[in-house]
Amino acid sequence: MDNNISEQLRDIKPLLEIPDNSYYMYWALIIFGTLLLLGILFFIAKKLWENRKINLAKGYLEKLKAIDWKDAKKSAYEATHYARLLATDERRKELFSQLEPMLEKYKYKKEVDEVDPDTQNKFNLYVQVADESI
Repeated sequence: MDNNISEQLRDIKPLLEIPDNSYYMYWALIIFGTLLLLGILFFIAKKLWENRKINLAKGYLEKLKAIDWKDAKKSAYEATHYARLLATDERRKELFSQLEPMLEKYKYKKEVDEVDPDTQNKFNLYVQVADESI
């Protein structure tokens, strides 16, 4: 009977080694998930940044529209500042280059006259063009 048990035991095969890739699959899944999350965050941040730029431009345009021309010196400084910030495309840059010298004569003197109609019309044209393009 002892002999029979040893015969049975000799017939048992050794354990087979099963390749285990779960460790590598685990890290690959974590890296893929991280890259996917970073990609999503990048596109969300990019979209928010673009919306921020649009909102800033709208704010600058509102500031231009709200300029009170009673104080010509202060108004010329404000108009130059916000118009320069809005001059981002070719048409607005060209209009700003025409408007800026007209506003210069109201900026560096102690006493200034009221804004002349040419400057006022050029400014209104600039605001209208900026309003259409935003």
